[in-house]
Amino acid sequence: MHVADIHFYMATKYAVTALTEGLRQELREGKSHIRATSISPGIVETEFTYWFLSHNPGKAAAAYKSLKCLEADDIASAVMYVLSAPPHVQIGGLQILPVEQM
Repeated sequence: MHVADIHFYMATKYAVTALTEGLRQELREGKSHIRATSISPGIVETEFTYWFLSHNPGKAAAAYKSLKCLEADDIASAVMYVLSAPPHVQIGGLQILPVEQM
């Protein structure tokens, strides 16, 4: 993937969030009491950026050094938070960003 393709990646992330919201509304209208949420993380320190910027590994390394990124445990904690919410609580979506991310 090249940096020029990032708009497709971003559109896909938004599409998943929009589809999840549509599903949540359908489940509510059907009175199913099934909850649906989307967790949208910012930059997480994983192998993804190295893969995404595989044409420029130095830029990938610089991305992780430029700010304190989220870690996999941060996302796992968010998943646990959503799953542990009481049955009457609907978390429609959760956006998680590093403090320094634009």
